[in-house]
Amino acid sequence: MIQQKDRYVWCDAIRLLAFFMLLCCHAADPFYAAAAYASSGASTDPELVQWGTRWGSLVRPCVPLFVMLTGVLSLPVKSNMESFYKKRIPRVLFPFLIWSVLYYLTPWFTGLLGLDSSVVIKLFSWAESDSQALSDGLALVARIPYAFSFIACHMWYIYMLIGLYLYLPIFSAWVERATKKQKEIVLGLWVLSTFLPYFTEYVSKYAFGTCEWNSFGLFYYFAGFNGYMLLGHYIQHYIHWNWNKTLIIALPLLIGGFLITYSGYSYIMELPDKTPEQVELFWTYNSPNVVMMTIASFLLVYRIRINPNGRIASSLANLTTCGFGIYMIHYYFVCVGYDLGAWLHLPAPLRIPFSALVILACSWTIVYLAKKALGKRSVYLLG
Repeated sequence: MIQQKDRYVWCDAIRLLAFFMLLCCHAADPFYAAAAYASSGASTDPELVQWGTRWGSLVRPCVPLFVMLTGVLSLPVKSNMESFYKKRIPRVLFPFLIWSVLYYLTPWFTGLLGLDSSVVIKLFSWAESDSQALSDGLALVARIPYAFSFIACHMWYIYMLIGLYLYLPIFSAWVERATKKQKEIVLGLWVLSTFLPYFTEYVSKYAFGTCEWNSFGLFYYFAGFNGYMLLGHYIQHYIHWNWNKTLIIALPLLIGGFLITYSGYSYIMELPDKTPEQVELFWTYNSPNVVMMTIASFLLVYRIRINPNGRIASSLANLTTCGFGIYMIHYYFVCVGYDLGAWLHLPAPLRIPFSALVILACSWTIVYLAKKALGKRSVYLLG
């Protein structure tokens, strides 16, 4: 097993990769939004949309990698349930509430500034409407306890993360006592559950006990992001391959997973009457093709060794400190990266990674300065 200090450096490295993938994922949103709003006069560049599809397919491991890190760093839980909840949940909940309110009231603020309502769609690619009415913003705020708006589409992750934190101490009790074989059985059942989206789409809408009055079928109790948590824990404790074996296994997984994801998504996009569920089918985080890419990405970075006392390790640690704050605010800068890339006339293949770097630079600068100014109080705003 990796030594504790080295483990944290390695975790910071995988977190950087996950962040870059995540920012690329969201940097692609304006390209897809252009296609969605083509009927209202927006133009669509087929080359940009195509590269958006390629990058969007390649970076699907972003969220699963974050969840795997949660398993690496939190399983088994060392404190009691009450202490764990008091330490973890407020650091997520308070920034989530504050930034959700700010996002949902931003369209109203743009109206106060006298800006045209079109700026709402420019800022938030998937906003349900361009309304600048205060009443609409407050209605979204009132829904925060149970739903998010696409104005802040990235907030879906926080609902899921809080759920994982609530579940972790309970799951941890089993993980601490389970044998390697028992963990492998659960992981195997979880992998089987990742095929369910395709099964319900192409074989039978209801399967393995699900029906109109029951959504909790055979694999329900093994499905979801908790599998990624256990997978991260499992690899950290039981997988210690050399580079040759890692490359032999990881590269086919990465290439095969990408080809399935990209070709499947491209096929769906050609369908004339596709539903939103079909559009997301091959991009679903809990799907076998994304699991393949996630395992490959994790294993490749897992083998990297970085001097824990060097400058690289220090820079990675700084990203970790600012990471949650960056996640909270980064969507404000998606349009900045998009417009700057267009202004510089960058080639289509470079537009999305360039935009991701712009988003990261803007977000990190603001979070870093805010943490310096607010000190320990910044935890309530930026985690």
